[in-house]
Parts: sequence; C-alpha cells; structure tokens
Amino acid sequence: MAIKVKLTRPELKRYRDALARYERFLPMLKLKQQQLQVTLRDAAAARRKAEQARDEVEAHLRRYRSVLADRAGLPLEQWSRPSEVRVGKKNIAGVEIPVFEDVAFPEARYSLFGTPPWVDQTLADLRERSRREAAVDVLRQEETLLRHELTRIIQRVNLFEKIMIPQAREAIRKIRIKLGDEMTAGVGRSKIAKGKLSQTLTNEPSDASPPERSETP
Repeated sequence: MAIKVKLTRPELKRYRDALARYERFLPMLKLKQQQLQVTLRDAAAARRKAEQARDEVEAHLRRYRSVLADRAGLPLEQWSRPSEVRVGKKNIAGVEIPVFEDVAFPEARYSLFGTPPWVDQTLADLRERSRREAAVDVLRQEETLLRHELTRIIQRVNLFEKIMIPQAREAIRKIRIKLGDEMTAGVGRSKIAKGKLSQTLTNEPSDASPPERSETP
C-alpha cells in the first residue's frame, strides 16, 4: 500500500534517519534469527533423545506388566507420580526458557519384609518413567517458547526487509525528485530574472548629451 509522503526537507531527514535505524537493526535481528534456529534444532534433538529414553523405560515396564497387575495392595502409581517438578531458567537469545532439574516424589511407606521383592524395582522404574516424562514435558515447553520467539523475529525481519526499508527508500527517492525539480525550477527562474534585468539595462537610454551653446551675434 502506497504511503502519503510530505515532499519536504524535514521529511527527507526523518526518512533518512529512519532508514539508518532500520538498516542498523536488521543485521541484529537476522543474527538473533540464526541463533534461535540453531537453538531450536538443538532443543528438538534433545526432546527426541529424551522421548527415546522415556520409551526405553516404558518398554522395560511392559515386560513385566503381568506383575504390575498384582500391586500387592500398594498405591505404586500414586507413589510414582511427582509431587514436585523442579525447573530452572536460562536465557537463550533473549528468551527465558525452562530447564529441567529434577522431580520429587511422595514418600513410599511399606514393609520391606511384608511385600514382594519386585515392588522396590517396580516403583523405581515407574518413578524413572515419570522423571523422564517430566523432562520431556519441559523440553516441549522450551521448544514452544523458542518457536514462538523465532516466528516473532522472522515476522520482524520480513517487516523491515519487505515493508519498512523499501517504503523509506521510496519516500527518500520521491522527496529527492521533488526537491531536485524545485531546485531546477528555481535556477530557471533565476536565469530568466537575470535575463530580463540585463535586457532592461540594455534598453535604457544613455545619459542625454549636454545642450549646444548658442553663438551670440
């Protein structure tokens, strides 16, 4: 969409200053875009690795599913659900993202002598699955935040490259043409004025000669 431009010298300065800002900020935006793209690829790879680690525990648990059906009267699933997920924060390319640290589980109270021997290992495996699932969840959050920020930066880069910088350059071009035309017209008017003045001076009569002396008879 064409923008209305005031074809004046103050507007020329304003657009020049704006163009200088855009061209200064654009490389920084592109650098941030590259950093986010690299970080997002690393985060996606870390999330896939974490999912694979979780699936390995899941496969291990499936091998003794028949045993899990006999819970020996113990709430193993409840004890294996985290009571707290500890998450830190770190800043990447100006984005604050979560970092998985660890999980805490509720205390499991049961008799070591009055329960089957498989209970300890089963509870440990269930908790490890929960731990790895929590890590996957945090990595997914990290990916979402990075992708959102990358989308925002790409939009800003496109705005600068495709709209703001071209508009500023076009406005400067139009103003320069207008000011150039005005300057040319002013020079032409000046020449015409000088020509008229010169012609006027040329056509003016010279000073009258002194009157002749009359001879006395």
